[in-house]
Amino acid sequence: MNRTNRNACWSLASTMIVLSWFGSTSRGAESVGVSVADYPSVQAAVEANAGQAVYVPAGDYLLSEEVSISSDGTELYGPGRLIQQNPRAAIVRIHDAKHVTLRGLTLTRAAGFEEAEREGVRVDHTEYAVLDNLQVLDNRAKDGAITMTDSQHCEIRYCFIHNYSRITVDDRTQYNESKYYGYAFNCIDGTGISVSNCQDVLIQSNRVIEENLQATPEVKDDFQLGTFVRRNEQRGELVSEQTWQVGYVNNWHQGSAITVSSPERTRYVRLVNNHIENAAQGIDIHADHVLVQGNMVIDSFIGMKAMHGSRYVLIANNHFSRSVLWAIGLMPGASSKIGNEDGDSIITGNIISEFGYGKAAWIWPSDEYTCVPIKLERGQTAENPPLRNVLISSNVVAESYSDDLAAGSQRLSPRYKWALLIDTGPGGPLNVTISDDNLFPPGTEGVRNR
Repeated sequence: MNRTNRNACWSLASTMIVLSWFGSTSRGAESVGVSVADYPSVQAAVEANAGQAVYVPAGDYLLSEEVSISSDGTELYGPGRLIQQNPRAAIVRIHDAKHVTLRGLTLTRAAGFEEAEREGVRVDHTEYAVLDNLQVLDNRAKDGAITMTDSQHCEIRYCFIHNYSRITVDDRTQYNESKYYGYAFNCIDGTGISVSNCQDVLIQSNRVIEENLQATPEVKDDFQLGTFVRRNEQRGELVSEQTWQVGYVNNWHQGSAITVSSPERTRYVRLVNNHIENAAQGIDIHADHVLVQGNMVIDSFIGMKAMHGSRYVLIANNHFSRSVLWAIGLMPGASSKIGNEDGDSIITGNIISEFGYGKAAWIWPSDEYTCVPIKLERGQTAENPPLRNVLISSNVVAESYSDDLAAGSQRLSPRYKWALLIDTGPGGPLNVTISDDNLFPPGTEGVRNR
């Protein structure tokens, strides 16, 4: 056999092997689990095949109630789109089960019903749940598009959360908040991923992007954002008399791309390699034993913060671009107390670029005390124990340059007083170690305030 014939035979044999592989895979995929196409509804398929893999073929599946999964070992997967028509219902809820997986699905709301009262995915009282490669689109609610509570040993990975915010009222007139605030105001609010009262959770390689609602002057005016809609008879402890009389606050862009909360109960959480754009707060931590590593946070007015009793937080090798208020903040909060202190944390290897040049820069003048790339503060109340034992090393606050190609790249003025601010007042941070290998270009008043 000559070389040409041998090559032809080899090519034919290779093609047959490839076709055989694809054919066997296709047949195998059809034989794994069952298809929701064989049942009157997604819920009926899940209930009839508890603890098994249930396949959702390509296509749209309209829902009027949540898909509820409560049997151990159930997997719901496939390229199909689950479209919730009921704004008062979650799209999928996993509860009181172990080893449940959602994979590959698109979860969204019907046109005209994007503003919802419930989550896209809710996971509660669950162990070893895996949310993998989901798309949660246009679930615009105050609660998280993906919400996980009272669970452990779970993973949220490779998901895409898009447009999760809505116009609402932040009501601080009730319960504990009335003591500190005592007013309600119009705001943008919403959370991409919310984890609370959980242990051992991996939040990895997700994209959380908000494009529908931006913190622009036009949006502020259209919805009277920041304006009080009601107030208690008595002013809260954390409210100035001027704010109380004016009836307006400028923190009307609320919510977070990723929030990890329930101090004293949530611990051992890893947030790694996530991509965040246009959030109010990129990452919000109120928990212990947390790893925040390798994340990209772009155009969030707060890059990240850890407070309300957050201990043992490692913030390493992240990139915060175009933050405005601060990129990294550690501080006690109103929930901090003896036994629930903040500190024993490390800030290392992070890059902060174009600080003060984000979309929300118009809300806060750059010469304000609050606009600082890295900020360590006192508590919100006199009873809060101070933040203590913090190591800051090997971080870079980059100088900003214009991107006007015609004029040539030029260095822009810093939009911060100091690259690093450590609150020097009563109750300020204690035992802060700052290594010599940080690269902090001076702000308008120097590198740091002490």
